[in-house]
Amino acid sequence: MSQRDVVAELRAARVEAPPALRARVQLIAGGAEAPRRPRVTRRRALVVALPLAAALAAGVFVGTRPSHERTAQPAVNWGSARTQDKAASATGQAPLAVPSPKTRVQRVEETLALRVETPKDVSDGVKRALRITASLGGYPASVHASTHGANASASLVLKVPRAHVQEAVTRLSELGTIVSEHIQVQDLQTGLNAADRTIARLQRQLKVLRAQDPQPAAQIAQLERRIAALQRAQAATRRSAHYATISLALSTPPAAAPQKSSHGPLHGVGVALRWLGIGAVYVLAVGGPVILLGVLCWLVVRFLRRRREDALLSRS
Repeated sequence: MSQRDVVAELRAARVEAPPALRARVQLIAGGAEAPRRPRVTRRRALVVALPLAAALAAGVFVGTRPSHERTAQPAVNWGSARTQDKAASATGQAPLAVPSPKTRVQRVEETLALRVETPKDVSDGVKRALRITASLGGYPASVHASTHGANASASLVLKVPRAHVQEAVTRLSELGTIVSEHIQVQDLQTGLNAADRTIARLQRQLKVLRAQDPQPAAQIAQLERRIAALQRAQAATRRSAHYATISLALSTPPAAAPQKSSHGPLHGVGVALRWLGIGAVYVLAVGGPVILLGVLCWLVVRFLRRRREDALLSRS
């Protein structure tokens, strides 16, 4: 018999182990514990660490931003046609042009705020403003002035003929630095023209009534009263528009409040603890849901792996 025949017969033969040997192997296999995998692996650590790091970075970034960057909004002065800061007004720009056509009746209101250096400049500015108004044929409607130490302010309401309002504004703006300026022009000519047409129509009716014989006295008197009332209203409108109203404000720069520093030697520690607390709040708010989701995913994977291992053991 050749060696190949011997190998073939050995492979074809089924050698059964003794029952004692089988029992011992099963006992050893049942008592042996499967090797446990480490609970904390590198992949799991990265899954938990990356969201925590991102949340902490976001919290520190948002918490350490200056408050003026988070809430800065463009300042808009809705009540003025032009607002200048101290640097811009120092260039000596001319005041705004006041539209005042001679062929139309308009009501003009001008508001001018000026900044001066000292309380004496406020007092001198009030005197000069009154002289300018008188020289242009106007008059002061009201004058208020007050002084508080190094601060002083004054407000004047001046009435100037509308034909000289541009000259008045130009001369008054030279009393200080323009801080703000507002012009409001209301056209009254359209209403006056409508009143003229109404008066002309009523006068034609009145002429027809006077030509009748006998004359209706009651209707004639009623038309005459309506015409007189319209003419009085027109005259009052023209008188009110003859003078332009200029509201002038003079003030000194506000005194800067002294900054008191009450920081103790442990102020830095308090600031650091405060920012750490803010960062912890952001970490809990942003990273908490991510961490919870990661833990749930890990529990589901672990449950499924155990189910699979139990199924394999039950088959054996």
